[in-house]
Amino acid sequence: MDKPWHLYVMALLYVLAGINHFRKPELYFKIIPPFFTNKKFINEMTGLLEIMLGVYLCIPIFSNLAAISIMILLVVIFPSNIYMVIEKKAHLGLPKWLLYLRLPIQLVLILWAYHYTNLNF
Repeated sequence: MDKPWHLYVMALLYVLAGINHFRKPELYFKIIPPFFTNKKFINEMTGLLEIMLGVYLCIPIFSNLAAISIMILLVVIFPSNIYMVIEKKAHLGLPKWLLYLRLPIQLVLILWAYHYTNLNF
């Protein structure tokens, strides 16, 4: 464990989130915008990617690529967060203020992943 402890926290969060895609797929089906037609495939692929990227964060040779991939994944899934705000059936019973709060949290998660890359922007 030569990486900082907070990298392992991040890795665990992604692994658990990925597992949840398989435990409660109906939650994710609701937040996938309707212009995506194969919701089952998208849900399972996203869940699998989250699990794999969480594991790869912990492997030094892959951690940089995993962190970059997480940044990309967070950008790709951002339309689901917007859809949750604008479509009542996608709210999942969450209050509107929390749905709006989720939007900038995506940026925080991207910056957190960026911290573990060797990118220099």
